[in-house]
Amino acid sequence: MIVGVPTEIKPQEYRVGLVPSGVKALTSRGHRVLVQEGAGLGAGLTDEEYVRQGAEIVPDAAAVWASGEMIIKVKEPVRNDGFDEYAAMRPGQLLYTYLHLAPAPELTHQLVKADVVGIAYETIEGRGGGLPLLVPMSEVAGRMSVQAGATCLEKPRGGRGVLLGGVPGVEPGVAVIVGGGIVGRNAAKMAIGLGAEVWILDVNLDTLRYCDDIWGSRVKTMMSNRVNIEKALRRADLLVGGVLIPGAKAPHLVTRDMLALMKEGSVIVDVAVDQGGCVETTHATTHADPTYVIDGIVHYGVANMPGAVARTSTFALTNATLPFALRLADLGVEEAVKATPGLAPGVNVYRGKLTYQAVAEAIGIPYSPLPFG
Repeated sequence: MIVGVPTEIKPQEYRVGLVPSGVKALTSRGHRVLVQEGAGLGAGLTDEEYVRQGAEIVPDAAAVWASGEMIIKVKEPVRNDGFDEYAAMRPGQLLYTYLHLAPAPELTHQLVKADVVGIAYETIEGRGGGLPLLVPMSEVAGRMSVQAGATCLEKPRGGRGVLLGGVPGVEPGVAVIVGGGIVGRNAAKMAIGLGAEVWILDVNLDTLRYCDDIWGSRVKTMMSNRVNIEKALRRADLLVGGVLIPGAKAPHLVTRDMLALMKEGSVIVDVAVDQGGCVETTHATTHADPTYVIDGIVHYGVANMPGAVARTSTFALTNATLPFALRLADLGVEEAVKATPGLAPGVNVYRGKLTYQAVAEAIGIPYSPLPFG
C-alpha cells in the first residue's frame, strides 16, 4: 500500500501523523511511505530522519494526496488559503486520523460526498474496552488544561490574579474538574501537584471511588448533577471540562446562566470543545488567539491543545496508532476490520455512507451499518 503523510495545515498544529520509526515499520513490510517535505519539522523531525527509515520525500501536499492510498494524519481534513484537503480526497481513499464528526456537519457531508473511508482514531476500541487511540492525547490535553488554566488566571491574561497553588499563609486556588476520565484524572494530577484545592465531579461512582482511592483527602469527589455543579462553580477559580461520550456531541453541563455563579476572572478550559464542548458558552479557538471573555469569565477553547507540545504528542500518538495502521496497510480495510477487534467502530464513513450511529444522530443524516465486519 502507498501511505501518505502530509503536513498538517490546521492553524498552529505542529504534530505529524507518523514518526520515522513508524515509517520503518511500514517499509519493512513492503509498503511505500510518502512524506511531504518538512512535515515533521514542527515536531523536531527532519526529512533526513524519514529518508533513513525508507520514506520518500515529496514536495507538496498535492503529491501526497494524489498518490496516497492511505493518508495518515493527526487532525481532520480542513481547507485554507494554502490547500484544500476536502478537494484533495479521492474515492476509495483511506483517511486515518482524528475526525470528531459529531459537531462538524460540513466535514461529515464532505467525507460522505468524497466517497472515502474515514477511520477516526477517537472511536477505535481496545480489546478490553476503552479508546486506546484517544488516551494519549487525552493525557496530554488533561495535563495541559491545568497549565493553560493557571496561566489564564494571571491578571495580565484577564484572570482574577490567583496562583493555583497559593503560598504559605495564602489559600490555594480551587480547580473544579467535570469528568473523571483520562482527561480529568490527568488534570487532577497536575492540579494536585501545583497544590490547588481539587474537586472532581463524575456520574460514575466507580470513577469517583478510584479517584478517592488514589488521592484520598487531596481531592473532593462529588456526583455530577446540576446541584453539585452549581455548588462547585461558586468555589471554582479554574473549571476544566473533561466530559466524553464516544463519537457523540458533549452535553452542555454548564449553561450560560450558570456563569453568573462563578467569580469574575475565573477560567474555563473546555477540553471537550472538539466534541462541541461541555460548557454552553465555549467555542473552538486557536493557540494564536486562545481565549475570550463572556460574562466576566475567561474561556480557553483551543481544540488541538496537544499540538503545542508537538514532539511529545507525536511520539505518544504514533505509539497508539501504528499497530492499527500496520493492520490496515497489510490487509486492507475489510480484512483488517474482520481480523481486528475494535477497529470496526473506528470506521465512521465508508464509501458514501455514514457508518457511526452517534454521529448520524448528531448530524441528522441516515446511518448505514458497515457491510462487513
